[in-house]
Amino acid sequence: MAEKIVPTAETPSDEARRDFLTTVTACFGAAGAAAAAYPFIRSMTPAADVKAQATVELSIADVAEGQYKTVLWRGRPVFVKHRTQKEIDQARADDTVGLPDPQKDADRVKEGKEKWLVTLAVCTHLGCVPMQGGEFGGWMCPCHGSHYDTSGRIRKGPAPLNLEVPPYAFVDDTTIRIG
Repeated sequence: MAEKIVPTAETPSDEARRDFLTTVTACFGAAGAAAAAYPFIRSMTPAADVKAQATVELSIADVAEGQYKTVLWRGRPVFVKHRTQKEIDQARADDTVGLPDPQKDADRVKEGKEKWLVTLAVCTHLGCVPMQGGEFGGWMCPCHGSHYDTSGRIRKGPAPLNLEVPPYAFVDDTTIRIG
């Protein structure tokens, strides 16, 4: 016959063994879940090439009045337009017009630097790249005919919103940092 072990102060009881095994199993399970989740969480962080595009510095010294320059920021095109005084005056006059996405021109440019307009060059309808022109002197989307004014505000067409203004700052009088 098998000898029955009687628990003493030195031998753990069945309940203590169960508690120990439950704790060890839970710890290994948590470690396994963390190890399995790490690659998924890591895949959501930006890649090195995207991090490198987090900010872009652009020289605007060679952009003539009335012209614009296109630069890539985070893989998307950005228009940097050197507006004429006539374009600025027209944009300010249009602040009171019934706009689909009302926004004042002064809210879309930096104070004291109103001649520079910086917008994402992505139509807010389906993501096409607008081209200069259109009925309001700004840009026109060739895909579905949305028209933007000289402040990048939607004036006509299916686009629901104005061209987005990315975060930007003037490093000096001839350099803009986007991002």
